[in-house]
Amino acid sequence: MKLTTTLLASAAIVAGAGAVTAQDMANEMTLVSWGGAYQNSQQKAYVEPYLEANPDVTVTWDESSNEAVAKLRAMNEAGNITWDLVDVVAADAIRLCDEGLAMEIDFNEMLADGDDGSKAEDDFGEMLVSDCYIPQIVYSTTFGYRTDMVPEGVDAPSEICDVFDTETYPGKRALEKRPINNMEWALLCDGVAKDEVYDVLATPEGQEQALAKLDTIKDDVIWWSAGADTPQLLADGEVFMGSTYNGRLYSVIEEQDQPVAMMWDAQVFDLDGWIIPEGLPEDRLARVKDFVRFATDTQRLADQAKYISYGPARASSAPAVPEEMKQHMPTDPANAGNTFLYNYEFWADYRDDIDAKFQSWLAQ
Repeated sequence: MKLTTTLLASAAIVAGAGAVTAQDMANEMTLVSWGGAYQNSQQKAYVEPYLEANPDVTVTWDESSNEAVAKLRAMNEAGNITWDLVDVVAADAIRLCDEGLAMEIDFNEMLADGDDGSKAEDDFGEMLVSDCYIPQIVYSTTFGYRTDMVPEGVDAPSEICDVFDTETYPGKRALEKRPINNMEWALLCDGVAKDEVYDVLATPEGQEQALAKLDTIKDDVIWWSAGADTPQLLADGEVFMGSTYNGRLYSVIEEQDQPVAMMWDAQVFDLDGWIIPEGLPEDRLARVKDFVRFATDTQRLADQAKYISYGPARASSAPAVPEEMKQHMPTDPANAGNTFLYNYEFWADYRDDIDAKFQSWLAQ
């Protein structure tokens, strides 16, 4: 009953702001995300309770978030926006906003206040890195490794540069098939100071330096594109270590009970969240707004942490995170001794150029 009351209140607020009723809302939504454990956490925490209170609504998932920028560009060009709500990382949100492909958000008007009474803008705080972006979670990209493949007499890998040490730690590595994170880790392990990485990476010489470092392990790399790839490669014993999202590693370690451990050193913090494509018809937009208001409230963001070890983007959600999950969060002090802060603005500006250079290097 409380859930239904919350949703009715949400709909009433939306209706009050724009005279929108349930009859004015589309009954179908296409949500775009990443698949796997993360999408499942969204399904459990947001979608299922929303559909329970809105039984006439149907939701279709599309697992194309890694191609969101290119696909939204193509949809815009064709004048046919088939997606209603898209989960993207922060740098992609900034690019989509800059290109006019994502709708600007009035956060305090569209989103619910925090359960502590705070306005949405204050509750999300510095997580609001773009006028078009509604963050959901803080996650990190980090490494997992097979505990049963650590060479005898050698300490388990614990530092990011162990990834580049194939003599001490032989075996295949899994790395994402894109420059982000790989270039930063390469420069860190080639002697560049943490606070100078992006200054160096902004230069052609720095980009070549990063690729040259990656060259030293290129023959030992299996490249991944989907977040589920590295956990599967680790579970199958096909790689000794690999990068992926910390929540995927949590799943393979805690839920699948695989002989895998986390290596938190130089984990890269990032945000995941929603953008609303620009140009939706009014009925679809009304439904999306109603869903987003519900799906990003204090309780729903805390609920997501029951299913995956990502920190909620709202400050008011943190106290409601289940105690047993807090130790698995990338933001836990025990795990955050040496973190690397992802530079959203840098990748929004340089992504296309460095992508082209990275793909050319891959093909060599």
